[in-house]
Amino acid sequence: MFNLSPTTILVRALVLFTTMPIHECAHGWGADKLGDHTARQAGRLTLNPFHHLDLFGSILLLFAGVGWAKPVPVNPYYFTKVDRRAGIALTALAGPMSNILMALLTMILYKAVLLLPLPTFLVSFLAMVFMVMCVTNLNLAVFNLIPVHPLDGSRILAFFLPDKALRWIDEHEQIIYIVFMMLILFTNILDGPISFVVNGIYGFLWKFTALFMGI
Repeated sequence: MFNLSPTTILVRALVLFTTMPIHECAHGWGADKLGDHTARQAGRLTLNPFHHLDLFGSILLLFAGVGWAKPVPVNPYYFTKVDRRAGIALTALAGPMSNILMALLTMILYKAVLLLPLPTFLVSFLAMVFMVMCVTNLNLAVFNLIPVHPLDGSRILAFFLPDKALRWIDEHEQIIYIVFMMLILFTNILDGPISFVVNGIYGFLWKFTALFMGI
């Protein structure tokens, strides 16, 4: 998971200041559309990265390729379009979906660069930038779908679990989080499953874009 190439870190920094604000803004936008305007009132419906970035999550993104930002405030009691549990799940899902859309966009840009009559060195550089952005976005989407607090997957999973299971998770949340962070920082046990899902989505996006781009 760790890749300390200066170029890769530079591109991840670009992702940090573009994709992460979009991810968090997507949460706020989703909640806003469902009737909860808390994020709007807190000034979180913005693409200004300094309103969203979390220090530890940002460092992890730069050096490991996965991370998180500060959670957007959501008050499920304000949801008017769906019930509270569904609203929380849909709001959480909006973040990873924004990453997948960004991955699609950067893959299109990657392929477009290959078709342009540009100098070889410029094509190579831009293609590398867009491909690293694409893969990093997919890593972020899949990572954030892991059902462990504070990741989005925990809120999506909660939609499907009975109350008894949710109470057990709440009671053991801190222990689960510590174990999860130990696995991320000191083992590569999650690399295989994350790569498997990322490669699957990547393959689908590659074939999808080939339908209208020819490559």
